[in-house]
Amino acid sequence: MNAQVENAAKEAKAAFRTFANAAPGMRAALLREIAAGIERLGDALIECVHRETALPVARLGGERARTCMQLRLFADVAERNEWIDERIDAAEPARTPPRPRISSRLRPLGPALVFAASNFPLAFSVAGGDTAAALAVGCPVIVKAHPAHPETCAMVASAIHAAVETCALPRGVFALIGDAGIDAGIAAVRHPAIKVAVFTGSQRGGLALWREANQRAEPIPFFAEMGSVNPLFVLPEALTSQSEPIANGLHASMTLGVGQFCTQPGIVFLVDDGAGRAFLERLAALVAATPAGNMLSSVICRNYTQGVVAFAAIGGVRKLAAASAAGEAIPDRAAGAALFAIDVDTFLAQPQLSDELFGPSSLVVLCRSPADFVRCAEALPGQLTATVWAGEHKSGDNEDLLWMLEQKAGRVVFNGFPTGVEVGEATMHGGPFPATTDSRFTSVGTRALLRFVRPVAWQTPAT
Repeated sequence: MNAQVENAAKEAKAAFRTFANAAPGMRAALLREIAAGIERLGDALIECVHRETALPVARLGGERARTCMQLRLFADVAERNEWIDERIDAAEPARTPPRPRISSRLRPLGPALVFAASNFPLAFSVAGGDTAAALAVGCPVIVKAHPAHPETCAMVASAIHAAVETCALPRGVFALIGDAGIDAGIAAVRHPAIKVAVFTGSQRGGLALWREANQRAEPIPFFAEMGSVNPLFVLPEALTSQSEPIANGLHASMTLGVGQFCTQPGIVFLVDDGAGRAFLERLAALVAATPAGNMLSSVICRNYTQGVVAFAAIGGVRKLAAASAAGEAIPDRAAGAALFAIDVDTFLAQPQLSDELFGPSSLVVLCRSPADFVRCAEALPGQLTATVWAGEHKSGDNEDLLWMLEQKAGRVVFNGFPTGVEVGEATMHGGPFPATTDSRFTSVGTRALLRFVRPVAWQTPAT
């Protein structure tokens, strides 16, 4: 057994009862102190993240703000204590048979294991939304650091440790596993003290850990977000007046963050007519002129570069545009945007074309008419998002497509773009398999805490 895992799990188990029964105000105070501690790290934190991930400093400032906002949002949720969803069935002693009094509420599951994500080294990492949600309901948290940004993980963890100490909570309320090895993550999932785990990353990694969680002597909930191609459907009506802004917005969305967003629009469905071809021509020109960008690591960049080559070799796929990876970017992280096209029948005959290619590329599927959109939507696997550009056309006129997209995605976007996930009460960042392992839950927004709780009922006699 990995020594780091064993020590962290032992301390988390010991801390669980105290933390689960802490006053709501105490858990809220902890989350607010973590946010303040992260802010006190100042420029040193931003410089560290930039050095490890090559993400732009401006982007990282915004991500830090989002991270602290999430922590304070969940502090408010913890303090209000409304998440417990208390329900009471009053006793009815005169009834035959008498009805007992039953009260129920949500209770924390136990020590939670969080896997830090690569593409959001602050907002989906050590002090990200998963950690905030688990701490808000009283679950001690153990985070498995991401090997792509270990120093960042350690810096943020230091702020959390300090907050736990300031709030006079047990040490086991939080721990960081810094071991970069795969075995450490597997050992943590297998440890009997862990009662729930969450993961954001590749389908291969997520499914491997999900199987480990389900093969334990005591299986545990394992919530994995494993990516998505986020299909975007452009109805002909939308192109009559909005062709240029849609092309500009789509290009910005597919290349945002060098395409390293789980909501990057990887497949676009378009009618193959004059307006559609003009739109595609403009989009290809934008892609070809896109400056090279730095990906999060050399491994991720290599996988993307190899994926582009493999994608172009698939029968029926045409490469419409490929931006140069040369320039001022870091050599082993430099990635160029790419745009591909294929006809609808060839797309439907090759399911692998719906697989995610993590990076700044998209595939355009050329359809004969909007009727093909429904067939294509039905053929897609589960997604985090699906987008419909209908212009002023009423969405109700596309009921078959909208119904199908509701079955396939956790969030349906109208006349917009999927990149950018708002943090709030109504947010849904999840979707049917294989986008996630459980489509009933979200990893963003206040409903995210439902992954870390279960209902418990107390029953007393009617008399």
